[in-house]
Amino acid sequence: MNYSIPQEVFVKAAEQYGTPLWLYDRATIEKRVKEVQVFDTVRFAQKACPNLSIVALVRKLGGVVDAVSAGEIVRALKAGFKGGQQKGKAPEIVYTADIFDKDALELVKKYDIAVNVGSPDMIQQLADFGVKSELTIRVNPGFGHGHSRKTNTGGDLSKHGIWHEQIKDCVKLAQANGMWITGLHMHIGSGSDFEHLSQVCDAMVDASRRLGSHLRTISAGGGLPIPYHEEDKGNRIDVNAYYKLWDDARKRIQQSIGHEVHLEVEPGRYLVAESGYLMAEIRAVKKQGDNLFYLLDAGFTDLVRPSFYGSYHGISIIARDGREMNETVDAVVAGPLCESGDVFTQEEGGFVVTRKLPKAKVGDLLILHDAGAYGAAMSSNYNSRRYAAETMYTNGELKVIRERQTFEQLLQNDRIIDL
Repeated sequence: MNYSIPQEVFVKAAEQYGTPLWLYDRATIEKRVKEVQVFDTVRFAQKACPNLSIVALVRKLGGVVDAVSAGEIVRALKAGFKGGQQKGKAPEIVYTADIFDKDALELVKKYDIAVNVGSPDMIQQLADFGVKSELTIRVNPGFGHGHSRKTNTGGDLSKHGIWHEQIKDCVKLAQANGMWITGLHMHIGSGSDFEHLSQVCDAMVDASRRLGSHLRTISAGGGLPIPYHEEDKGNRIDVNAYYKLWDDARKRIQQSIGHEVHLEVEPGRYLVAESGYLMAEIRAVKKQGDNLFYLLDAGFTDLVRPSFYGSYHGISIIARDGREMNETVDAVVAGPLCESGDVFTQEEGGFVVTRKLPKAKVGDLLILHDAGAYGAAMSSNYNSRRYAAETMYTNGELKVIRERQTFEQLLQNDRIIDL
């Protein structure tokens, strides 16, 4: 398998920082950001990888940011993004969600954060809280598609977005409260495909007719897929062709409403997935009947995607002692947790499968590839496991961007009451 970070860096990092360990390649992120900058604005869906150094890097590269919670607003501000809304300029931070909690409402008001509402109730809640601003609405176009049923964010079984038939009602509600809806946003799912993504363009044109001449911004949302399987690496989504579809849709909208419209894209996975590696150490090699298991010191507390979605990640092994690894075996790769589902080689539905891998021994390093999106971001303290450290490979040097959680930090907010 290909590495964007030299293999010797992995071995040295394991010795210096321990395992499990996250490694991100800065150059890969820079390359992906540049690819999508054919759009007027690139808005990073930071939920994919919200480490402050990653978010700050996107800012340095000219991107702006999406926030889906109060915590993500705070992260965006800490990374250097500013609140505020100026006519003719894309806001640096947009809060996109289907609800407001109290913290989010307070931060939106305090820092003048632009809002992309996903439920009609949010419009009234903003007004009741004394916020009078222009709004974007996230529209559910009536269909969706993602790499898993769990990442499908459109259609009548999805909680996300404002149903497309309710756009006019939302316009009336906003205007009754002294606000204007000036933007439309659609996101049908994470890790979708070109065919389904292209259908959103027509849905956006249709939605624009219901909104009318106040429209100034459309967002293509995110969902851009990346090739996780090695055999798909040469068949990447054509970003320029995807942009052309959206630019054509924009031109149709502009012709209808008589003025220019700004075009955003909101990638998360596409910018960071291929930059990231999860490195673990093989701690046990054992046979269970006819099956060989490699058991790691990383589990779904670090990378939950295989257990949650049945997602595929490429796997490679680096011999800790530098020996040649010419012999291959069929092995199941699993973690240390007291859960049968803590398996990295499984398919959707929990079906455990084997992977053809080099014959390894205890102490060798196992690398899970394309793990930069929804990896560390979805990690947990289950089984009282500590969060792994995160590092970035930048200008030929590996730098720590999040320290490994200590046991003291793991327990610091717990309290033993009088019993």
